[in-house]
Amino acid sequence: MAGTSDAMEMKQNGHGSPEIETFPMTKFQMLKNLLVISFAFCFLFTAFQSLSNLQSTLNKEEGVGTGGLAILYASLVVSCMFTPSVAIAKLGCKWTIALSMCCYVVYMAANFYAVWALMVPASIIIGFGAATLWSAKCTYLTQMAVWYSKLTGATQDDIVNRFFGFFFMFFQTSQIWGNLISSEIFSQRPENESLYLDLSESELKSCGANFDPTIEENKTTLKKPELEKVYTVCGIYTGCAVVAVIIIVVLLDKIKLDKDNHDQYGKFSFDTLIATFSHWWRSPYQKLLMVLTFYSGVEQGFVGGDYTKSYIGCALGIWNIGYIMICYGVVDAACSFLFGRLVQFVGHIPFFILAFLLHGGVQITLMLWVPDPDRVYLFYIFAALWGMGDAVIQTQINAYYGYLFTDHSEAAFSNYRLWESLGFILAFGYGNFVRTDIKLYLTFTVLVVGMYLYGVTEYLERRARKSAANISEKTKL
Repeated sequence: MAGTSDAMEMKQNGHGSPEIETFPMTKFQMLKNLLVISFAFCFLFTAFQSLSNLQSTLNKEEGVGTGGLAILYASLVVSCMFTPSVAIAKLGCKWTIALSMCCYVVYMAANFYAVWALMVPASIIIGFGAATLWSAKCTYLTQMAVWYSKLTGATQDDIVNRFFGFFFMFFQTSQIWGNLISSEIFSQRPENESLYLDLSESELKSCGANFDPTIEENKTTLKKPELEKVYTVCGIYTGCAVVAVIIIVVLLDKIKLDKDNHDQYGKFSFDTLIATFSHWWRSPYQKLLMVLTFYSGVEQGFVGGDYTKSYIGCALGIWNIGYIMICYGVVDAACSFLFGRLVQFVGHIPFFILAFLLHGGVQITLMLWVPDPDRVYLFYIFAALWGMGDAVIQTQINAYYGYLFTDHSEAAFSNYRLWESLGFILAFGYGNFVRTDIKLYLTFTVLVVGMYLYGVTEYLERRARKSAANISEKTKL
């Protein structure tokens, strides 16, 4: 970096004499860049995540909201196959992140007039931007973690977990700010009007797991707010996305990845598609983690598209969605940070078990529970428990990918976004056609299978490390 000296690490060369390894940044600069990316993503997803939570209710006419989200993630799948490695090679991580965020600005603006003619192209654009955004972010953070671990002497797995835990702490707070904005604006009601819906017992029984989006009567409680309020929310969200772009452009440092073969990713061709699937085909760990990664998309799609609509919106009203999702975001953010710190002491496995128990338990409960406006606290409790489980899924899968696939991080994280996006496509694609109880059965099944295959991955990876250690010991003898 201009104006600063490279960070250095002393180590022994093959002759036993000291050798200095230099790094492009100091520890302070690495931590500064981690903070910059975290803040920028917080601003961006304050807008996007909160707007996504409202799509199934705010833009429910003709299925524009969830239909647009399904198109978005389908576009992301295609983009994962072609563009991330090319964009990172040509533009570098910094400018890939900045330009990808501009795609989100387009999507925010399209929501001012949410019709198919605008939402389809906007969803395609953001889908392509999302693939490059997340791949570049994961590659950037992983590279920072590798350098930082070498400078500090800490294990790479520990630092990767800390960096991703810190990032997702900030990232998940976006649920707080974005949902607070929407709820405060949408909840402005006449003094004589109740904050909750006044529904009969039969109407409440049609909510929750029994919610059927194909029945017109079930949509009467999901009344869209006044256009003036919708425009205000969309304007604030668009402004947040623009601020995120400015933060990256002005404050984030450029980096050069530690790759001798980085230039091979610089051509836009089917080679990148082949490289993505080649990594999947050749890596048994990637294949085993595919289902759990797929579940990551399914579970986020359910809580953002179905819990908000079938439970909160149907039983309490659309203006209460934001308040309850704030609870989800607070718990998610706090646990993301906490789990990222604790994993160095207990490892990944206890946290994945915790996520299985939390999400599995909540899903079984939601299958049986009839939403009751007189027990509003239950809506918050279920959201909090889901957020705690999501904190594990998001931080630990990302960190586990960074740990397992350090030498192929771009291809690995492209696979991550690919399979996660397929989960989103499923969750949003059938959102307007399938009863909520069927969605819960499917989500639970994917969870069980995904966690089982994760366990197999842990077993194989530990056995491989033990075998390598034994061979190393015999070589020394």
